[in-house]
Amino acid sequence: MLKDYFKESIALQKQLADDAGIAAAFDAAVGAVAAAFRSGNKVLAAGNGGSAADAQHFAAEFVGRYKLERKAFPAIALNTDASIITAWSNDYSYDEIFKRQIEAIGKPGDVLFVFTTSGNSKNILLALEAAKKMGIRTIAFLGRGGGRARGMADLEVIIPSENTPRIQEAQKLIYHGIAEEVEKICAE
Repeated sequence: MLKDYFKESIALQKQLADDAGIAAAFDAAVGAVAAAFRSGNKVLAAGNGGSAADAQHFAAEFVGRYKLERKAFPAIALNTDASIITAWSNDYSYDEIFKRQIEAIGKPGDVLFVFTTSGNSKNILLALEAAKKMGIRTIAFLGRGGGRARGMADLEVIIPSENTPRIQEAQKLIYHGIAEEVEKICAE
């Protein structure tokens, strides 16, 4: 069975390697993040469940390092502060946990990455809306055709799969590539 999982993942990776839209979104995302860091802005990232782990992993690649020894780049995963998340969702709404944090710490010139395999999470949709209103560049990593998030972000990376694990694997390969390219551009 493991061999089948590898074959399925490889087939999707090959499809993505030849997708001009994915390549263009990748290049634009690298440019947006590099420009944000060079101008003193930050990356915000958000997701739920496994996508929360991807948002956290992505932010960590910038704060820590990816491959090069260099200064820290400002990035934060909005799904990591349990006190904010539980207080706001208890007192108001889980749907607004990312929106509220964006309102608190986001500023024009920042870049928001959202990770979702369905594209339908209300808190992700509201985060995208809030960021756009504030002049924050938005980049959505989506699966399953993009769901309701399709068309809401400035840039979209839509993985053409219905299979959550394969979507997340492909997203990870792409965001690792973004981290590597940004690091090459911005490392001092």
